[in-house]
Amino acid sequence: MSLAYLAQEAATTESTFTGFGAIGYGLAAIGPGIGVGIVVGKAIEGIARQPELSGQIRTNMFLGIAFTEALALIGLVAGFIF
Repeated sequence: MSLAYLAQEAATTESTFTGFGAIGYGLAAIGPGIGVGIVVGKAIEGIARQPELSGQIRTNMFLGIAFTEALALIGLVAGFIF
């Protein structure tokens, strides 16, 4: 087998699954993106209503963001696996 033959085979070989991982991760990132927006928006509303609880609200906000972003990471890993 020559190198030219291998290059020609590589050029003509089509993969039908190229890019599906990126599409899957893009779809998996929509939910966490919306979730983080809701969590931060509600935290800002809560701090505006009760400024004395801003530390506790902020801590809970960061926990909510972390759990929501874990869903995006699971979507990324699932894109690589499948």
